[in-house]
Amino acid sequence: MRYAQRGGYTPAEQERRERLRLETAERFARKEPVAVIARDLRVTERTVRRWRRRWQQGGAQALRSAGPVSRERLSARSWAKLEAELKRGPLAHGFADDQRWTLGRVKTVIGRLFHVGYTVQGVAKLLKRHNWSVQVPLRRAIERDEDAIAAWKDEVWPQVKAPRRTWAPTSASKTRQAKG
Repeated sequence: MRYAQRGGYTPAEQERRERLRLETAERFARKEPVAVIARDLRVTERTVRRWRRRWQQGGAQALRSAGPVSRERLSARSWAKLEAELKRGPLAHGFADDQRWTLGRVKTVIGRLFHVGYTVQGVAKLLKRHNWSVQVPLRRAIERDEDAIAAWKDEVWPQVKAPRRTWAPTSASKTRQAKG
């Protein structure tokens, strides 16, 4: 997966990156150095060199976006139906043990409703593209004991936590200091 942390570029991000590449093409025409372009546009020099090769082979047209890496397998209508089903909750789809959507569960629901296979990572990317985020409980647990938590923070945590070191000059050498 190319963009594991973010789940791929959204259309707006793709457009922004394309504008960046086209700006780079103008700067190539002015013969600006790679390091300057990379620093100004906040990309790596390796990326700028790759863009320069593409620009030399096909001009500015070669730097235009080729569109998304993969076509989304759910249509807009299917996505709207899936979203409505997700809002109904896991219990409505037979997940009675707890009331959280996991990627595996969403994958199962997609398979049941649309007969389309997604990987767990693909489901994560799909949800991210449609602005669904990780679930966070709306309320605190009923069993939560605020007094016990405060007592633990005041009494136990200071004993567990290592004391802060005071600042003093040290040696980076791993050998023992000479006595003298």
